[in-house]
Amino acid sequence: MPIWKKPLNLEMLRSAHANTAIEHLGIEITEIGDDFLRGRVPVDARTKQPYGLLHGGVSVVLAETLGSMGAFYSCPEGHRAVGLDINANHLRAATQGWVTGTARPVHIGKTTQVWQIDMVNDEGQPTCVSRITMAILAPR
Repeated sequence: MPIWKKPLNLEMLRSAHANTAIEHLGIEITEIGDDFLRGRVPVDARTKQPYGLLHGGVSVVLAETLGSMGAFYSCPEGHRAVGLDINANHLRAATQGWVTGTARPVHIGKTTQVWQIDMVNDEGQPTCVSRITMAILAPR
């Protein structure tokens, strides 16, 4: 059974990112499941650090993008989701291709949500695991 409480489709998510850091970094939302969101970021000149590796901060941007979207669309209509805390463990360097993240909820409560985002390279090898805690704000 889907966890989404607001209308959600790929085109909506893609168009919402125009003229944002998400668009600038080339992040793409690729899949919506009943209880997950998936997206990817290219490993290219926009996203590499000076030593040729995907910048760790870009992995965090991908994680926060997916976790924040998941929290927003799984909270009641009129409610908002804002980040409280995010962490990331970098497991393997990525030097080319794409890094794909899958965000799934660990906890969906009335006032907080926790999402885990697992990232892999094109070979399916783990590159980073992140967890974001979101505050759910009721309408004003």
